[in-house]
Amino acid sequence: MRFVPDGRRYAGLLLAAAPIATVLATPIAGLAFVVAGAATLHFFRDPPRSPPPSGVVSPADGRVSVVREEGDQLRVGVFMNVTDVHVNRAPVSGSVREVEHVPGAHRPAFSKDSDKNERVHVRIDAAETAAAGEPGPLDGTEVELTQIAGAFARRIHPWVEPGAEVERGDRVGHIAFGSRADVLFPPAVDRPHLRVETGDTVRAGESVLADVPTDEDGRGRNF
Repeated sequence: MRFVPDGRRYAGLLLAAAPIATVLATPIAGLAFVVAGAATLHFFRDPPRSPPPSGVVSPADGRVSVVREEGDQLRVGVFMNVTDVHVNRAPVSGSVREVEHVPGAHRPAFSKDSDKNERVHVRIDAAETAAAGEPGPLDGTEVELTQIAGAFARRIHPWVEPGAEVERGDRVGHIAFGSRADVLFPPAVDRPHLRVETGDTVRAGESVLADVPTDEDGRGRNF
């Protein structure tokens, strides 16, 4: 099993403290450190994912908590509980144009007030959205991934920088302890193209959030 580097460090400290606690306190205290270390590793797990042949994929594991219109654009937000994998993945292939950190509050990520939370915007100029190696209808348009901190998350870790090339489903960052990841679609994507609704359970890099129009009459298809 692969783990986020921070997780190995935190878990290592807890596991190293277990024998000390056993000697200086009680075996129960030592066991508590072992359990805490194992729980930390579980939280920071980073399992492999296999993107489907086509589709804008979910950036996070969890439950779809937001589906709303913002002007002529659609936003889909995925709430990550503490038991979910918190590694975020690229929804589309393309070039990272900008990574912007916005300071803010740390309210529960499932609440309406979370729109004012600390966040990181990863803006991707989409490419190859129709199929692997082929031009697509979103090519050159911006797809925005937003990592939103939660009530207990104090650090958002983007793993990409401007100019980086990413493939759909690539790891692009990590947030800790309950948070949210949103995709803001370009105007070409409308509600009929969505393949999820509020309450659906999704997996990062594997679950398809939306299709896109491929011709002038706006019909969609998996890409």
